[in-house]
Amino acid sequence: MDQPPPPAEPPSPDSIVIRATRPGDSDQIAALSCLPGYRFGTLRLPHQTPEETREWIENRPPGDIGLVAVHEDRIVGNGGLSRFQGRRAHAAGIGMGVHDDWCGRGIGTKLLRELLSIADNWLDLRRIELTVYVDNVPAIALYERCGFVIEGTHRAYAFRDGAYVDAYAMGRVKP
Repeated sequence: MDQPPPPAEPPSPDSIVIRATRPGDSDQIAALSCLPGYRFGTLRLPHQTPEETREWIENRPPGDIGLVAVHEDRIVGNGGLSRFQGRRAHAAGIGMGVHDDWCGRGIGTKLLRELLSIADNWLDLRRIELTVYVDNVPAIALYERCGFVIEGTHRAYAFRDGAYVDAYAMGRVKP
């Protein structure tokens, strides 16, 4: 599904709605995940289908949180929180991405803050962790602004666009 370009002026924070992911979002999320910039920052392969996306949404483990950022009925970002089990039940992993044309407009910040609010105020999670490619400078800056620190480097973490790329392990621990 093609989406029109973003407005020339950044949207007001009130015009971006964060809500739970629904199976009916699969077409827009698949289109989002196939964008070159979005995909470049994730482990997703090219050409994800809406059917694969719908299956992923419908088969999310119980307790996992999936959110989308919506502007005027268009999904412009998505994110999720996956709580770990057993002796790691105090921790969760976060993943997220923003539409290529909407980066730098505060959407990632709004998504991440909502995920962290759920983690802190509803799930009482102590540790949140994520992995980010070392060349994703804007995402690293966002995570650091929200209290994440680089805990290590995964060498040759993933094969992306014909080459291996390193990634940082980042974490945020509440005192």
